Amino acid sequence: MVLGPLAENGILSAVARGALLRVAGEAIATGLRDQRWQPEPAGAPPELRVQRASFVTLHVDGQLRGCIGTLEARDPLIVDIARNAWSAASRDARFTPVEISELDRLRIHISVLSVPEPVSAGSETELLALMRPGIDGLILEEGNRRGTFLPSVWEQLPDPRDFLRHLKRKAGLPEQYWSESLQISRYTTESFP
Repeated sequence: MVLGPLAENGILSAVARGALLRVAGEAIATGLRDQRWQPEPAGAPPELRVQRASFVTLHVDGQLRGCIGTLEARDPLIVDIARNAWSAASRDARFTPVEISELDRLRIHISVLSVPEPVSAGSETELLALMRPGIDGLILEEGNRRGTFLPSVWEQLPDPRDFLRHLKRKAGLPEQYWSESLQISRYTTESFP
């Protein structure tokens, strides 16, 4: 996996952020017109050619309209953003596909993920004590069940216990579920605009 180079302190430059927002918008507009996304945006600066995982969240008139992402870095960030933007607009099963008439009202939010790191907790109480509200995104995995919440979900679920219960439900697990085989990872995001 190739990570970096990023601007100082591991943060994307303002130019890179602007480029990613443009690429996401162009991927959606092109996708709506041609029913496919642009796989390899040309002329990307080096900081956007590194492998990074991302999520793209779409809102129309303040309402969630789609959110799709990746948890593992497999492609250059600029490609991951283009794919996730088009997928959020066209393939989020919770919503009907975005329509051309919504483009002017569409707001794009991008979250670039750090590499997830395992969290070792012997109990739910221990995990709750390790969680960092407003900072951590969390991934729960049990067998073929998996769920994640981005750090932005803390805005709706500020209590760690509620955050964890809802995440368990998202992963298809009972709210009170705990097992020695439960795998937990956390990550941070750089989110914009």
